[in-house]
Amino acid sequence: MRPVELREPGLSNTIDLDSYFARIGYAGSRQPTLATLHAITAAHVQSIPFENLDVLLGRPINIEPEAVFQKLVHDRRGGYCFEQNGLLLRVLLALGFDASPLSARVRLQRPRDVIPPRTHVFIRVNIGGESWLTDGGLGGVSLTSAIQLRADIEQSTAHELRRIVCENGKWFHQVRFGDAWEDACEFTLEEMPAIDQELANWFTSAHPQSHFRSRLIAARAAANGRRMTVLNDEFSIRERDGKAEKRQIASPAELLEILDEHFGLRFPAGTRFGSAGAPWPV
Repeated sequence: MRPVELREPGLSNTIDLDSYFARIGYAGSRQPTLATLHAITAAHVQSIPFENLDVLLGRPINIEPEAVFQKLVHDRRGGYCFEQNGLLLRVLLALGFDASPLSARVRLQRPRDVIPPRTHVFIRVNIGGESWLTDGGLGGVSLTSAIQLRADIEQSTAHELRRIVCENGKWFHQVRFGDAWEDACEFTLEEMPAIDQELANWFTSAHPQSHFRSRLIAARAAANGRRMTVLNDEFSIRERDGKAEKRQIASPAELLEILDEHFGLRFPAGTRFGSAGAPWPV
């Protein structure tokens, strides 16, 4: 199949859907339906890991479409939201979906009285008069099914329960851990144009206060409801019910083995992420 031409402002003219679908192991329908959206969301998050390793290697994060495609598809790496959802958005547009990027603030493990920066992008998709949200760039809680933009209903996904609440003009995407609901991100339905993504990407990758410069993160969903996460020097496998098995990573060599075996991320022997004294094996 020939690359599909895109005519959206700020996007490259073409995208190689065959290579993308091979990368995520997807052989299903290419019709712009809700079933297709669910299936692509699941395959993407199970195949392309969330990770910030280039930031810790001192490499700039280029979110131009061609650079993202090369990194995530051809080089078989992962990335964070501007890379993950930038790629996913282009795929959905190429398939004929009515999709747009929305801005958000990530709120995981942050109380409501803390205002995090608006450095997250996710995707709104309109199908048959209804709006759905998908997000392949939310780390260890990236969506594995699209969720409907409707308040106060519990929504099942391939992994955790989700819901959306609206309070004081703000929307909160929440995830359920055990018996408790936790904010995942906050948004206002404002779109996030390319220039805003560029500025937020600079903060995320380069600003000294960005947590991506002080934490090592890798996350991937599995088809059986599990999630695998590396956070600094800890590797965890979380079951669908929220129970997690955790272990400390003892050495740089073990970290590289885990990244290879569980995330498909391969680095040369001896690779070190960040500087001496960082809170992960270096």
